[in-house]
Amino acid sequence: MRAESRSPLHRRSFRLMLSAVLGGFAGYVLLLPVVPLWAVVGGAGEIAAGATNAVFMLVTVLTQVAMPWLLRRVEHRAALGLGTLVIGLPTPLFAVSSDMWALLVVSGLRGIGFGMLTVAGSALVAELVPPEMRGRAAGMYGLAVGLPNVVFLPAGVWLAQNAGFAPLFWIATAVPVVLSAAVFWIERVRPEAPPSNRTFPVTLLSLWVVMCVVATAAGGLVSFLPLAVDASVVAAGLLAFGVATVVGRWLAGQLGDRFGSRPVLVPAVVLGGLGAAAVAAASAGATALAVVGAFALGAGFGAVQNVTLVAMFERADSGAASTAWNIAYDAGNGIGAVGFGVVVSATDYAVTFAVAAAFVLACVPLAVGRTGR
Repeated sequence: MRAESRSPLHRRSFRLMLSAVLGGFAGYVLLLPVVPLWAVVGGAGEIAAGATNAVFMLVTVLTQVAMPWLLRRVEHRAALGLGTLVIGLPTPLFAVSSDMWALLVVSGLRGIGFGMLTVAGSALVAELVPPEMRGRAAGMYGLAVGLPNVVFLPAGVWLAQNAGFAPLFWIATAVPVVLSAAVFWIERVRPEAPPSNRTFPVTLLSLWVVMCVVATAAGGLVSFLPLAVDASVVAAGLLAFGVATVVGRWLAGQLGDRFGSRPVLVPAVVLGGLGAAAVAAASAGATALAVVGAFALGAGFGAVQNVTLVAMFERADSGAASTAWNIAYDAGNGIGAVGFGVVVSATDYAVTFAVAAAFVLACVPLAVGRTGR
């Protein structure tokens, strides 16, 4: 009885879900910058090397599209465990060959696992806690997703350079495979039916656009900040962005459960737009604004992640909401990486970040009109 009286956020099932998610994201992040390096070692050019991550993300999104169908037939915890396993199990095959065809096949297999992990993990956020706690639950989920980016992104490159690629591939296998076992002790959940009194298509689309646009600005910053501003502030800017994203996502969960979605989402979108504008100014020569702008965009991006996910849970079943949110996130990051390059080639970095800021701020009416308590 004592264990049952504890908050759902502190119960074993929720913590085990976070452990499995942490393991899956660790396996993903460790190799994110390393597989292209391994491809170059094998003789591939930079464009071909970048195709490894492009194929990974393409397969991830295609898998996410199929997840609502799968989650109606398979338990959420089973999908989470299988996704975490599939991220890890093919990884040693990277060491077998550095030929491009082999790297692309393994990357695609791992993309299937990542697509399953991202949708099933965020869907379980809605299923393991009551609605009034989803903001805080999504905030804790954000920590499990964000911390591997802060810790393992540089660690993967360091291990590849100092321990070798093969040991790193085995580490990136062991972590997700071992932690995938956590799903066996997660309680079974019965997904909620979609709310019948909600205007599902219009409302979800508006939230999707907000998430996608802000993710586009964030993806552009991560890809092009090192090229847009003075080298002396790049490291500090990227660190500020990463930390602010994690903190913003967690803090938005605390505030969202207390005050509702709209009082958090609108300021978050405005903060993200102002951050992109500050980076535009830094690109034009006001270098001191680079770190401030990156921090503001990161904080706004993190808060938007939390609030849009929780708001989507209010308007659709957990599988459909999680799928839509994850596609918006991944598509936005991809559009930012590619779209920024197109605009930069026609203008310059200052104009490109200014355009991104304008698009983000243009989402304020959507944030006002499509959120509630």
